[in-house]
Amino acid sequence: MTQLLELFRHWYAGRSQVQISQALGMDRKTIRKYLAPALAAGLSPGAGGGFDESVWRELIGGWFPEVVDPSLRAVTWPSIAEHHEWISGQLDATVTVATIAQRLRDDRQVDVSESSVRRYVTAHFADRINEKRATPPRPPVPAGEEAQVDYGKLGMWTDPETGKRVSVWAFAIILSCSRWLFVQPVLKMDQTSWCSSHVAAFEFFGGTPQRIVCDNLKTGVSKPDLYDPQINRAYAELASFYGVLIDPARAATPKDKPRIERPMPYIRDSFFKGREFSSLPQMQDAAIGWCTDVYGRHAHRGIDGVPPAELFAQIEQHVLNPLPPRRFELVTYHVGKVAPDCHVKAGPALYSVPWRLIGSHVRVRTCGDMVQVFSGDEVVATHVLRLGGRATNLEHYPPYKVAFASRPVAWCRGQAEEIGEHAVAVVAELCEVNAIHRLRAIQSIVGLRTKYPDDRINAACARAIAVGDVGPRTIKGILIAGTEDDDTTTPPAPMPPAFLRGPHAFTGDLDTAANQ
Repeated sequence: MTQLLELFRHWYAGRSQVQISQALGMDRKTIRKYLAPALAAGLSPGAGGGFDESVWRELIGGWFPEVVDPSLRAVTWPSIAEHHEWISGQLDATVTVATIAQRLRDDRQVDVSESSVRRYVTAHFADRINEKRATPPRPPVPAGEEAQVDYGKLGMWTDPETGKRVSVWAFAIILSCSRWLFVQPVLKMDQTSWCSSHVAAFEFFGGTPQRIVCDNLKTGVSKPDLYDPQINRAYAELASFYGVLIDPARAATPKDKPRIERPMPYIRDSFFKGREFSSLPQMQDAAIGWCTDVYGRHAHRGIDGVPPAELFAQIEQHVLNPLPPRRFELVTYHVGKVAPDCHVKAGPALYSVPWRLIGSHVRVRTCGDMVQVFSGDEVVATHVLRLGGRATNLEHYPPYKVAFASRPVAWCRGQAEEIGEHAVAVVAELCEVNAIHRLRAIQSIVGLRTKYPDDRINAACARAIAVGDVGPRTIKGILIAGTEDDDTTTPPAPMPPAFLRGPHAFTGDLDTAANQ
């Protein structure tokens, strides 16, 4: 319509078709086509005074209705209109226009392009589509109230130390009021990296905001929810330490944190691309310098061209919450299942847990050099941090399961001395061959103290020595029979007779035959 209005404006001003063609870049045959209805109606240039745009708009709409109504020039729209209700249902189910076009072709045999379907949907379902796209204006954020945080990929980097190409990510956090930005390149996006980057950012700002709007990464949010999100425990401890409220954005809704989403391409292009870095620490130092000297000094359109560093110093730096007197000590959590050996894995090491929790899932909290194991909200075990191997507390096992390990030979000798001299003699005799191999037998004899008094055990040991059998079964049998004080001793059973004939008794006939 606009181009046709310009054509008739030039014609009405008395210009020739050649001049109109040169001015508007239109073919003269096209010009003649559109001027034909005006000439047929008896109109002439300059007739009736000045050019009235509203009158000519109405005339053009009557002569060329397809200009006003796009559906009149859309050849495929009638075939699409036959499926209008079906398309409406697909849009209600949040199906994309590209998928709707594909299903029209494959399932309903409608020969139509995606662009035609998109124009049809835009023309007939504009209210529904634009209602979802409409974004209300956001009020200005007061100074010190909010920060937005996110990860963004910077690109690939060849580590000079290893020669390997690795992905580099940018941890970025921005103060919503002043747009003061902190960027820290990282190679991992795990729980430890997430929390340590927050600590570095707060130290860079010199304080903390009241609220942080973060993404729904597992390092920050364990369970996304619109009304009651579950914050990751390590992240929650960090927020509690600094007195910061965590306010996760809605899942898959980047518009909830636009102030950090927008700078990501600029960070990637201005700071990272085309630059060489000797190491990750050097890259992180360069990022801080870039935030201060480049981003902090550029004229930011979102704050009326004021540099973020200048606005931060003027209105926001002094209203941030002060940092605690000591630095936050990083915390990590692991969830594991207690194995039958009463150990749970946390990082590179294994830690023992009370045997009653075998088969259940527990949380392992690591902070500094201390490891705590939680069952629910109760601490059930505490260990010193290990970089590998096992940390075992024998108290976490049933007593009878660890008797062998917790009652060594030295302990058994001490118990025998308390029982009496004959018990000491029995233990000494059992230790003559190999004490560690006879440890269970020694423990069994000492363990009789739980059922019998020391004098009876000592007497039973004396009787066992007299009969020549100091095994634990013999001593226990004497106590059960109550014969430890019996003076008569049963001599040991005689040895079976030996076979005293030599090998010639078996081979004599063969030897004689051989000699003959």
